[in-house]
Amino acid sequence: MEFPKFLLGDNTDYPDAIFVIHTHYPRFIINLEDDEVEWLEEFSKEDEKELESEAENLIEAATAFYDREVSRYED
Repeated sequence: MEFPKFLLGDNTDYPDAIFVIHTHYPRFIINLEDDEVEWLEEFSKEDEKELESEAENLIEAATAFYDREVSRYED
């Protein structure tokens, strides 16, 4: 099964959380309420340096995805 690059997640135990799940490498979950990121990958030291520069772009893309999805419901 192929998944979209981003998915929205919801959980009634976290009523204020806005979870966006990134399903492609590097996989992560971000809570847009507080910008906390949980990486679902193990990284080597070399990967961590590359990830630092890429992380900001990935988080911006996750935020843009959420904004796009919400705007579709507002129309």
